[in-house]
Amino acid sequence: MQPDTIIDTTAEFIKAKFSGESSGHDWWHIYRVWKNALFIAKHEKADIYVVQLAALLHDVADWKFNDGDETAGARIAEEYLK
Repeated sequence: MQPDTIIDTTAEFIKAKFSGESSGHDWWHIYRVWKNALFIAKHEKADIYVVQLAALLHDVADWKFNDGDETAGARIAEEYLK
């Protein structure tokens, strides 16, 4: 799969997962983080692909919503990426 396809697929996955989220960690929060991260990554000459995936997946399983489990996000992101 091409990087652009992976980013688009990930964005759709996250959008579906977080649509209707009322905690403030909704799709629009993630979208803003993603677009700001992309802007910074271009300015800093960072790996844009990695930065976009990290931004999109940064709240995939926030510890605050998983009984304080700080490993939940990394675990779910890893499962998704595999």
